[in-house]
Amino acid sequence: MLGRKGSNAAWDNLVRADYALQLVKDRADIDISGPEFNFVRSIRVFDVRYARQHESGRDGDCNRSAAVVLGTYGIQGDFSWRVSSPAALPDAHAGLERWGEHCPSIYHRSVFVEWRDYSGNYGFEQVNY
Repeated sequence: MLGRKGSNAAWDNLVRADYALQLVKDRADIDISGPEFNFVRSIRVFDVRYARQHESGRDGDCNRSAAVVLGTYGIQGDFSWRVSSPAALPDAHAGLERWGEHCPSIYHRSVFVEWRDYSGNYGFEQVNY
């Protein structure tokens, strides 16, 4: 039993258990810093919130804009986002192959997740939206 005994014991134990969950919700609740957990740290999540490319104006200027963020897991499973770019997307990502070329019209949104399993095999999933 975690806490006190008596009429409030159940409530106190629930509160303590909930507090313990809050302490570990942003990271793993066990030590995953060893090499056997490298597969967790290999997971990368690319959120292509948008990538747009199109010609505009009489001169045919090429307008490009994108919002891409990359999510990664740290040593203890803590997840964080940072700003990224279309150039950082893995080769397996589909939809922006012609990005940066002469200026074909492109509008793309997707979430792309890649990883290496415990044997080092590459895997990925992409969802376009």
